[in-house]
Amino acid sequence: MPVMTERLPIYELEEALVSEARAHRRLILQAPTGSGKSTQVPQMLLAHGFLDRGQAVILQPRRLATRLLAARVARERGSELGREVGYQIRFDHVAGSETRLKYVTEGILLRQMTQDPLLSGVDVLVFDEFHERHLYGDITLARALDLQAAQRPDLLILVMSATLETETLQKYLHPCSVLRSEGRMFPVEIEYLPRRPGPGSPPVWDLAAGAFEHSVRNGGRGDVLVFMPGSFEINQTLEAIRHSHESAGYLLLPLHGELPPRDQDAAVARYDRPKVVVSTNVAETSVTIDGVRLVIDSGLARLPRYDPHRGINTLLIERISQASADQRAGRAGRTAPGTCARLWSQDEHWERPAHELPEIKRLDLAEVVLTLKAAGVDDLRRFRWLEPPSEQALAHAEELLVDLGALHVAELPPTPRSIRMEPTASPPPSDPDSPPAPLPCPTRMLPGTSPAPPPASTPPLTRITPVGRKMLAFPVHPRYSRMLLAAGEYGCVYQACLVAALTQGRDLLLRRPGRDVAAFREDLFGDRALSDFWILMRAWNYASKNNYSIEACRRAGVHAVTARQIGPLLDQFLRIARDEGLDVEPRRVPDEALQKCILIGFSDRVARRLDTGTLRCELVHGRRGVLARESVVHDSPLLVAAEVSEIEGADKTVNTLLSLATAVEAGWLRDLLPQDIRSEVKVEYDATARRVVAQDQLRFRDLPLAIRRIEPPPAEPAARLLAAEVAAGRLTLPNWDHQVDQWLLRLNLLSGWCPELQLPPVTEADRHDLVEQLCLGAVSFKDLKDRPVKPVIEAWLSSAQKTLLDKHAPERLSLSNGRTPKVTYVADGPPFIALRIQELFGVNTTPRIGMNRVPVVAHILAPSMRPVQITQDLAGFWRDHYPRIKQELQRKYPKHEWK
Repeated sequence: MPVMTERLPIYELEEALVSEARAHRRLILQAPTGSGKSTQVPQMLLAHGFLDRGQAVILQPRRLATRLLAARVARERGSELGREVGYQIRFDHVAGSETRLKYVTEGILLRQMTQDPLLSGVDVLVFDEFHERHLYGDITLARALDLQAAQRPDLLILVMSATLETETLQKYLHPCSVLRSEGRMFPVEIEYLPRRPGPGSPPVWDLAAGAFEHSVRNGGRGDVLVFMPGSFEINQTLEAIRHSHESAGYLLLPLHGELPPRDQDAAVARYDRPKVVVSTNVAETSVTIDGVRLVIDSGLARLPRYDPHRGINTLLIERISQASADQRAGRAGRTAPGTCARLWSQDEHWERPAHELPEIKRLDLAEVVLTLKAAGVDDLRRFRWLEPPSEQALAHAEELLVDLGALHVAELPPTPRSIRMEPTASPPPSDPDSPPAPLPCPTRMLPGTSPAPPPASTPPLTRITPVGRKMLAFPVHPRYSRMLLAAGEYGCVYQACLVAALTQGRDLLLRRPGRDVAAFREDLFGDRALSDFWILMRAWNYASKNNYSIEACRRAGVHAVTARQIGPLLDQFLRIARDEGLDVEPRRVPDEALQKCILIGFSDRVARRLDTGTLRCELVHGRRGVLARESVVHDSPLLVAAEVSEIEGADKTVNTLLSLATAVEAGWLRDLLPQDIRSEVKVEYDATARRVVAQDQLRFRDLPLAIRRIEPPPAEPAARLLAAEVAAGRLTLPNWDHQVDQWLLRLNLLSGWCPELQLPPVTEADRHDLVEQLCLGAVSFKDLKDRPVKPVIEAWLSSAQKTLLDKHAPERLSLSNGRTPKVTYVADGPPFIALRIQELFGVNTTPRIGMNRVPVVAHILAPSMRPVQITQDLAGFWRDHYPRIKQELQRKYPKHEWK
């Protein structure tokens, strides 16, 4: 018999919901937190006959909420969990053929749609808490709309949330019906800190404990819900509250996704005394904790992000949005008036974003792209996105999947990327300090930095390969699924499944153990290995042999709950691998077999130690990071990091951390990924030495594996680099003097004055080429400083062209009085000569050049060489100006000749 529940506010919409669901197949339901929509709406649909032929699948964004909601609804209906009401999360399936209400995480449904495109046996899809805009929720809703429009018009799609920007969603779901419930919220008083927390403020857990103490001292009653960003802050908060006198009589409980189910259930259970639940944002929506009268909100959450430009995952503590803060505050007004103490100032509140950024804009898309490709979505840019992801994120996901052999470019033959696997053969040992053997691959000349890529064009279409379809069988990131398939070729499937299982939950080994624990670990697991996974395997085997004893795990610094969860995951991966036809029997295999499998799955995470004195590393794609201090792979010059994360430290510094490292050898890269190995000659200018240097680099993608200096550097790239330095003014050519510049001006001016002479002008590009020609054969400034310049420049013209230049734009003029003054040419004015007045006696006509088209300006100077007149009319000068000037100058310079 169903258990009677209080009549929740959502029942005010029951009649309208049933009516609209019969009339329309797309509905939006907006109802506030605590109204009962997550638990009661599915039961309404069941009661009114919407599930007579199939089931309702209710999508939840979090695993913890999925399990707790299913358990609550089963309890309300008096049913055993897994029968009428069930759930399925990534590694846990509690449902059967008779299940009518099935709570699932969003990724589960998307995989189900790939395996069963028609969703046989599903009558209703409920997207709960859709406002959180989780990645798989967006994608699954788009796929459901396509399915409903094309093949399943009977499918009922219901989108629910407490806070939704319904206008955008309404357009996306059109035609659809919108229902709103005002709910039955009690007033919640919002309190803020009087001022913005500064550098000297107490830690957030002390602020939370202070808010709790203040509430209790002022008569506060009822349960308390505290929001903290992660398990560390939760434990610190519980400890701070436990040490306060006001906590007497309160039950203190944590709530987060890493807890075992029993502890999660304890946090939401009812007790005969008040409780303080300190939770992550899992309690923000879906999970209802009855009786909460006080919410203490840190305003923080640990949010995952992904940078597609660098291929780095980040997990940083960030400020929540105003919408999330409102959701959290609403938890205090469900059953009675309440209070929300926000641990930030009111001014700071208005600086927060209105809503969280959707996950489609901030997470790695590789896994979801592979799922979409399996569903036949060839052109991701034409997919029905609610909000399209960035082009960089899509391109990076496709690039990674092509590298893994999961996708192929449609214009190319549909074969997966070739990877040669030889499990019994191993490359001969090599000296890590010596360069690898030469490879039969082309050499590219790279003067300086690589040129910019051509303008982006329409990305080529990609399609899934047979390898990609096999990878989908494993519910893990494509890197791990590729590793598992490779393990089938190397005979180490059991070990690879254990590696995958070890990485799906929280860290197995506690970080920063004490001295005694570290010593115990070192004796038990060793402190040197070819992979950090080897240490994790030994730690798990130790925990398993000790039956996950809390005391035994504590001695070794092993997280006992995590260790216990790994066994079922391992069994699940082994079962999937067996179904895929892989040999899963455990057997001894060479270490390098598993190392190669890890390399195949994580080839985009290959790293090279920069030096032996530090843990700094250089990765492919131009990234840099620091190898985790606790890693045991400190002696290998080349490694692959299964995790590359940006981590915020206690001092607020952010570091790119490389963890779960595995040693690899350069020879394996040549064997397994030969298409990504190339030899390049890199030529660069060393500004300090003022010379060009060159290296022969053996590279894996863009990561140097071995470097050999080349002397002398290649001539043409060296000339280009030196010419660029000359053009930038950082180097000079001492013999490129005024005379050279005048020759070039003469040529360029004459070609403009007299185009019929067909003289070739020297453009800026030509000038650069001439400088490059002058630099040919040089590698340093020392080589350039004595080089003759004028002969190279004058070689621009033929002998006949030089004659025309000297005739019509001469270096010197022949005047009628026998003088031959030098002509000065300028780019923005007429040419001129400069002579003392006595040197112009007898010259009555203005000289002209350029086939008599260009008059030459005369700068007439006094005996002191100071100008007295500038003119293009010598006849007028002698007639109109000279008599006056003569009188003045004759008095100053009586010893000079005056006519």
